[in-house]
Amino acid sequence: MTFALVVAADEGGGIGKNGELPWRLPGDLAFFRRQTTATLDQKKRNAVIMGRRTWESVPDRFRPLPSRLNVVVTHDPNYDTAGKAIVATSLEDALSRARAAPDIETLFIIGGGVLYRDALAHPACQTVYLTRIEGHRDCDAFFPPLEASFVLAEASARHEENGVGYVFQRWERERFTPASASGSTTAEAARSQSTRRGPLSP
Repeated sequence: MTFALVVAADEGGGIGKNGELPWRLPGDLAFFRRQTTATLDQKKRNAVIMGRRTWESVPDRFRPLPSRLNVVVTHDPNYDTAGKAIVATSLEDALSRARAAPDIETLFIIGGGVLYRDALAHPACQTVYLTRIEGHRDCDAFFPPLEASFVLAEASARHEENGVGYVFQRWERERFTPASASGSTTAEAARSQSTRRGPLSP
C-alpha cells in the first residue's frame, strides 16, 4: 500500500514555528480536512500518521482528528494518548499498524519535519499534496526539497487569505517500468500528466 503526504510549506520549505503554523489560512485547513477524510468507499476511513510534536500541537478538543485513524510516532513506546491514537515507534511501525486496520483506505503523513523526511525517502511514498505558501516565513521546522523523481501533476489557481498567497499542488512520484507494447512507459505518462493543470480547490 502506497501512502501520501499532506503539507503546507513556504518557498523556503518552512512549515512551522514553535509548534504552530506561521499563517492562518482557513481554506488550507478545509483542504487538509477534506483530503484526509474523504474516501471512495463510504464504509472505510483514512489513517493520519504524525509525530508526537504534531499530535501535541493539535488542540485537545480536536484530538483525535475525527473520522480518521490517528497514529502517533514517538520513541517512547509508553507514550499516553489517552486511548485517542495508536502509538508507533517508527514510520515503518506506523505504516504497519495502520495497514493492519481492516477499514483503512488511504494513509496520510501529516508532519512534522523529521517524519516528512523519512516518508519522502520511503519507496511507498507516492503522492505529495503541497500547499505552497508565497514568500519566506520565520520558521524553525522545514519540509525537505522534493527529489527529481516527483513531478508536478496538478496545480490550482492562486488563492489569498489574510494577505497570504498560496497554491495547491499535487506531486506524483514517477514509477519506471519496462516499455509497454505501444512503446510508452509509465514515466513518460507521468511527464505528460505533469504538464496538465487541474482545479484543485480549497
